[in-house]
Amino acid sequence: MTTHTTRMLIIGSGPAGLSAAIYGARAGMEPIVVQGLQPGGQLTITTDVENYPGFRDVIQGPWLMQEMQAQAEQVGTRMMWDTITDIDLTGPKFIASGDSGDTYEGDTLVIATGAQARWLGVPGEQALSGKGVSACATCDGFFFRGKKVAVIGGGNTAVEEALYLTNHSDDVTLIHRRDSLRAEKILQDRLLANPKISVLWNKTVEEFQAGGDGSLNALRLVDTQSGEESIFATDGGFVAIGHAPSTELFKGKLAMDDGGYLDVQPGTPKTAIPGVFACGDVMDQVYRQAVTAAGTGCMAALDAERYLAEKQFAEQSHVAAE
Repeated sequence: MTTHTTRMLIIGSGPAGLSAAIYGARAGMEPIVVQGLQPGGQLTITTDVENYPGFRDVIQGPWLMQEMQAQAEQVGTRMMWDTITDIDLTGPKFIASGDSGDTYEGDTLVIATGAQARWLGVPGEQALSGKGVSACATCDGFFFRGKKVAVIGGGNTAVEEALYLTNHSDDVTLIHRRDSLRAEKILQDRLLANPKISVLWNKTVEEFQAGGDGSLNALRLVDTQSGEESIFATDGGFVAIGHAPSTELFKGKLAMDDGGYLDVQPGTPKTAIPGVFACGDVMDQVYRQAVTAAGTGCMAALDAERYLAEKQFAEQSHVAAE
């Protein structure tokens, strides 16, 4: 069992964690990134990426994360294949325990554990992910220009995704298992007034079905009141029943909102504990894009560097005063 020490400990290896690592390494902080259960984050299960700046052609999500990791290592980041099972935030060093038995100690801690889309868990959903089934309209809506699409859900996320998709499609259907929406009233009004959107009430999706080309071509629906089955033809199915931030590790240790997202000072990645920073989807339930995650990762590294510099200056001033 080994203890690994660093000036900057980063938990999570998606765009937020790796961006923090790149900035931290260039500042001489020799960061350690503990990669977690899904190294590379959600982009490793995303195929075509067309909205990350700097690439004129479509790129692949896993390739982008490999390049980010290679860049982080090139400038001095240590990557650890481990999963954190417990964390001590009482300080002065932040101590994380790994599933491997190793311990990781950081003078600063950057939390970049991300979030996972909630899925329905029905047949065909995972098999057709990236082949017509998606959990992110702003990521993938562009690929359905002029096509027929369906959004599954009834909260703010679902209504916002349906409205967004009207930028690309004139035939958007919202499918909801109840007879009323949970979304905010202003969003409901916009949805119901939009001529491009129709709503199927009291329907659950029981299966995503593939066509002859191996991509999604229909949903099998069941009426929640009559039990009647029907087939709904569609080119795209967007599951919009929310996201679950990966914050179980920090329950009772850091403040969270009702959805489990970590609380940070507005406009910053700073948590209530000095030296602990949160970035990416673990603290952002609004934008949830790779580029915004990378931006907050940069912010976390810059703030961590400032925190250590101020702490060192205060300690030196204290010694000088004595």
